[in-house]
Amino acid sequence: MPKLSVVIITLNEEKNLDRCLNSVKTIADEMVVVDSFSTDKTKEIALRHKAVFIEHPFEDYVTQHQFADEQAQHDLIFSIDADEVVSPKLEKSILKAKKNPEYDGYWVSRLTNYCGNWIHHSGWYPDRKLRLYNRTKGSWQGVIVHESFQLDPGSTEGRLKGDLWHYSYYTVEQHRQRLEKYSTMSAKAYFAQGKKAPVLKIWLSPVVKFIRDYFINLGFLDGKAGFTVCWISASGTKKKYQKLRELYKTK
Repeated sequence: MPKLSVVIITLNEEKNLDRCLNSVKTIADEMVVVDSFSTDKTKEIALRHKAVFIEHPFEDYVTQHQFADEQAQHDLIFSIDADEVVSPKLEKSILKAKKNPEYDGYWVSRLTNYCGNWIHHSGWYPDRKLRLYNRTKGSWQGVIVHESFQLDPGSTEGRLKGDLWHYSYYTVEQHRQRLEKYSTMSAKAYFAQGKKAPVLKIWLSPVVKFIRDYFINLGFLDGKAGFTVCWISASGTKKKYQKLRELYKTK
């Protein structure tokens, strides 16, 4: 049976890391935590779980993920964020794939918990991610945000059963703060790509996004939490293009 390395990148994840590491112990032959110099108890928690703990300066998500994968002993990698948990059904599916790997990479459906509510619609589910893969068959790609592991042409792909539980935000304010950070990063990425932000796009894009997520993607079925998710996500789209426009004005 191939051996598997669980790889995690962290920064101040003391609230989430213990739960995450507990969920992967049965699938992992090795746990690797690459940390960007946390100032909380992240290191203490990782070492308590006997994970390999490595500190490495953060440049961007793609570079950090690629570096982390390179520190693993085994080619079979399961990449997980500290705020994620392997569900029991997904655990069984990973163990089955590990025992008899049919594909070079496997997609996972991610189910998000938002302020105590599971979001089954709103454009957030199924949030499919390629998380189990042979690292020799691809590499991490992407811009400043929206990084992902990309398989090489000709590689084979499969899908795992069960969900990856994502404990994203504990408060609405935390969501707003993260959106502020990500909208800035996205604006910089768009600017580097030469994308534009006409006034019509600034005002029309958030409207289109809200209609798509709340009505077409059935966000209303997620109740009050669904409305909040869709509204803040739409406002994030507006902020992204506003900041992009400001970049062109200042630079």
